[in-house]
Amino acid sequence: MPEIRTEYHIEITDDGASPIDLLASASGLSKQKVKQAMQKGAVWLTDNKGTHRLRRQSKKLSPGTSLHFYYDLSVLEEVVDDAILIADEGDYSVWHKPRGMFSQGSKWSDHCTINRWVEQHLIPQRQSFVIHRLDRFASGLILIAHKKKVATTLANLFRNKKITKQYKAIIQGSFPGETVTFTNEIDNKPAVSHVSLLGYDEATNTSLVQVNIETGRKHQIRLHLSGAGFPIVGDRQYGQHDDMQDLQLTAFKLEFISPVDGKAKEYILPDDLQLHI
Repeated sequence: MPEIRTEYHIEITDDGASPIDLLASASGLSKQKVKQAMQKGAVWLTDNKGTHRLRRQSKKLSPGTSLHFYYDLSVLEEVVDDAILIADEGDYSVWHKPRGMFSQGSKWSDHCTINRWVEQHLIPQRQSFVIHRLDRFASGLILIAHKKKVATTLANLFRNKKITKQYKAIIQGSFPGETVTFTNEIDNKPAVSHVSLLGYDEATNTSLVQVNIETGRKHQIRLHLSGAGFPIVGDRQYGQHDDMQDLQLTAFKLEFISPVDGKAKEYILPDDLQLHI
């Protein structure tokens, strides 16, 4: 049986070889466990088209190709809450990504990613391309394209700051009443966040704030707020260690001109999915 995290790389020499048989033999896992791992995105095939995930269990392999199995039991056993469809626009859709769901997969798996969830649950089924990332531990609106051309166009809108994304966060402390702009660099790159007070709860000494960002650096909002002495509630990396709280950060609004029909679009989370104090 494999260790907790193990890689297997197999060069194919026999025409018509079965990936299930080869991986079960190499790993010592049952064929059923190999099939489950394959469906969760842990198996890759390198052929004349490059290296890509292999999910088709009946695939007959050819000499000169290679099989890759990235086995991590803890990753494969991860579960996440369901994503919620906010709007299906045909060539793209807008979803509520729950806390814990990834924006993209890794070589070890993609079963807990938003694009895989969408591909498996959106009806009719369509290819899914993630346009922008949302912190794993944050929740909120995320945009998914269903055609490569639309994905490229939407990604360019993000790159050119033509898509407005707004957040809400619950933070520790009493935040000032006026809008505060943070410009602290992140990883030696410019980062700009505008934070406005929406409400204050004296009993818990927490504030509800709205955040508009001009840049999209990794953990930008979390770093800017924690650096100013207002860590986001539930932020175990940059704030207080409280295992009872999830990260209180939500992307609640998206605005842009649709490249599909040229109309102004505004998507807002339903009230029951937003943050309140």
